Amino acid sequence: MYTVYILFSALLNKYYVGSTHHFEIRFEEHNRGKSKFTSKGIPWVHILSIPVENRSQAILLETKIKKRGIERYVKVNCKAWGHC
Repeated sequence: MYTVYILFSALLNKYYVGSTHHFEIRFEEHNRGKSKFTSKGIPWVHILSIPVENRSQAILLETKIKKRGIERYVKVNCKAWGHC
Protein backbone atom coordinates (compact mmCIF):
# COMPACT_ATOMS: atom_id res chain seq x y z
CA MET A 1 0.00 0.00 0.00
CA TYR A 2 1.26 3.46 -0.95
CA THR A 3 0.05 6.85 0.16
CA VAL A 4 -0.24 10.05 -1.84
CA TYR A 5 -0.19 12.97 0.58
CA ILE A 6 -0.59 16.73 0.57
CA LEU A 7 1.19 18.99 3.05
CA PHE A 8 0.95 22.74 3.61
CA SER A 9 3.54 25.22 4.88
CA ALA A 10 2.21 28.47 6.34
CA LEU A 11 5.77 29.84 6.30
CA LEU A 12 6.01 29.48 2.50
CA ASN A 13 2.25 29.61 1.88
CA LYS A 14 2.75 26.57 -0.38
CA TYR A 15 1.37 23.09 -0.78
CA TYR A 16 3.48 20.00 -1.37
CA VAL A 17 2.38 16.67 -2.81
CA GLY A 18 4.33 13.44 -2.50
CA SER A 19 3.96 9.70 -2.34
CA THR A 20 5.50 7.10 -0.09
CA HIS A 21 5.25 3.59 1.24
CA HIS A 22 5.58 4.80 4.88
CA PHE A 23 3.73 8.08 5.39
CA GLU A 24 4.44 8.59 9.10
CA ILE A 25 8.20 8.24 8.60
CA ARG A 26 8.20 10.46 5.51
CA PHE A 27 6.13 13.16 7.24
CA GLU A 28 8.62 13.26 10.11
CA GLU A 29 11.48 13.54 7.61
CA HIS A 30 9.83 16.56 5.98
CA ASN A 31 9.52 18.27 9.36
CA ARG A 32 13.10 17.41 10.35
CA GLY A 33 14.55 18.99 7.21
CA LYS A 34 15.61 15.75 5.49
CA SER A 35 14.25 16.93 2.12
CA LYS A 36 15.93 19.85 0.34
CA PHE A 37 12.72 21.58 -0.78
CA THR A 38 10.57 20.95 2.28
CA SER A 39 13.33 21.91 4.74
CA LYS A 40 12.60 25.55 3.89
CA GLY A 41 8.93 25.28 4.92
CA ILE A 42 9.07 23.69 8.37
CA PRO A 43 6.64 23.10 10.00
CA TRP A 44 4.53 21.24 7.43
CA VAL A 45 0.89 20.46 8.20
CA HIS A 46 -0.74 17.28 6.94
CA ILE A 47 -3.75 18.16 4.77
CA LEU A 48 -4.71 14.89 3.12
CA SER A 49 -3.63 11.28 2.61
CA ILE A 50 -4.98 9.08 -0.18
CA PRO A 51 -4.19 5.34 0.00
CA VAL A 52 -3.49 3.61 -3.31
CA GLU A 53 -2.66 0.01 -4.22
CA ASN A 54 0.86 0.39 -5.59
CA ARG A 55 3.67 2.75 -6.59
CA SER A 56 2.41 3.09 -10.18
CA GLN A 57 -0.98 4.34 -9.00
CA ALA A 58 0.72 6.67 -6.52
CA ILE A 59 2.87 8.26 -9.23
CA LEU A 60 -0.12 8.66 -11.56
CA LEU A 61 -2.23 10.37 -8.88
CA GLU A 62 0.66 12.56 -7.70
CA THR A 63 1.27 13.68 -11.30
CA LYS A 64 -2.45 14.37 -11.83
CA ILE A 65 -2.57 16.55 -8.70
CA LYS A 66 0.58 18.45 -9.71
CA LYS A 67 -0.73 19.09 -13.24
CA ARG A 68 -4.04 20.38 -11.92
CA GLY A 69 -2.32 22.47 -9.25
CA ILE A 70 -2.17 21.29 -5.64
CA GLU A 71 -4.02 24.29 -4.20
CA ARG A 72 -6.73 24.02 -6.83
CA TYR A 73 -7.06 20.27 -6.20
CA VAL A 74 -7.48 20.89 -2.48
CA LYS A 75 -10.05 23.69 -2.94
CA VAL A 76 -12.15 21.74 -5.46
CA ASN A 77 -12.18 18.56 -3.38
CA CYS A 78 -12.32 19.86 0.20
CA LYS A 79 -16.11 19.87 0.38
CA ALA A 80 -16.21 16.22 -0.62
CA TRP A 81 -13.73 15.43 2.17
CA GLY A 82 -15.89 17.21 4.74
CA HIS A 83 -13.27 19.72 5.89
CA CYS A 84 -12.13 22.92 4.19
